[in-house]
Amino acid sequence: MKAAPDDIPEPDRVPGAPHPRMTPRVIGQDAAIATFVEAAQGDRLHHAWLLTGPRGVGKATLAWAIARWLLTGSDSPTLSVDASLPEARRIAALSEPRLMLIRRPWDDKAGRLRAEITVDEIRRLLSFFHLSSAEGGRRIAIIDAADEMNTAAANALLKVLEEPPADALILMIAHQPARLLPTIRSRCRTLRLSPLPPRRMAEILSDLGIDEDAEPLAALSDGSVGEALRLAGQGGLDRYQQLVDLFATLPRMDRLAAAGFADGAAGRAGAEGDPFDLTITVLDRFLTRLARAGLMGPPLPQAASGEGALMARLSPDDHAARIWAEAQARLSARARAGRAVNLDPAALVMDMVLELAQLPPAQASLTKA
Repeated sequence: MKAAPDDIPEPDRVPGAPHPRMTPRVIGQDAAIATFVEAAQGDRLHHAWLLTGPRGVGKATLAWAIARWLLTGSDSPTLSVDASLPEARRIAALSEPRLMLIRRPWDDKAGRLRAEITVDEIRRLLSFFHLSSAEGGRRIAIIDAADEMNTAAANALLKVLEEPPADALILMIAHQPARLLPTIRSRCRTLRLSPLPPRRMAEILSDLGIDEDAEPLAALSDGSVGEALRLAGQGGLDRYQQLVDLFATLPRMDRLAAAGFADGAAGRAGAEGDPFDLTITVLDRFLTRLARAGLMGPPLPQAASGEGALMARLSPDDHAARIWAEAQARLSARARAGRAVNLDPAALVMDMVLELAQLPPAQASLTKA
């Protein structure tokens, strides 16, 4: 059964937050904005830009701001555009003929978003550049996220980058640019966006109406406003607290609590978010903070009650930090592979948690407990 358009979640939108095309300004990325504006106004605009940085720092918001700025002919040094302009309204409605968005498509048969951007989406991009060239003028494509392309899609995009169409601009968002083909990266100009400092994050979250949990959200989101909004909108702090409480039962992990945590990863992804993606996110953040604790001491501020003491116990030195960091990389890859082949989310998370419970730092805490 074919899903109604309003029922299809947008893979490039943070649940609980407006889509990046609806965000009026880019927050805290003045250096990146200045770099792009200088290149555009100096007639040195490269045909392909790779926007990199942690998830949620504003890469997509910047890409849409660039598209609005160029297609409306604005000359503002801050990329600001009058939202009432016809071009701006068409962009917001995804009806601007000179702009194409490439993102993970919906699979009607499976009833869910595909795990990757497929070659069919890149073929649509080729048709867009070919058909719109007759009308003349600048044409812009946004790929969100480029590191979600499968091999066939990446190879098809490479051909476009090797022979770029006239007056075409491709804005590629990449959360993990190392996953892209080196030949793709070498044909793009990179624009790196940086995480925001904790104090600035707390100010922004407060301005957005998130006062009570601003400090732990700022800590857990690692300088990403988008990630903080996603965690707030999906109950991410509660899930993280559940994970901290679970690992506090080490060295003999509570199997019942582990099963309860894993079961929280099940459920269909929708407009309000993806339970599996949220679970993997909090697990990834937990392991990253564990590794960091072994090198720099327990994190401040804490993102959950009891987090500091737990991390001091499980990651007391650089040897433990290295083990947790290796586990983070290994389990992150397993989560991506599991999603691609549609493994049972709860079973996958349960296996990951139990594997972590057997690592040397977790078992070493037996002698210290």
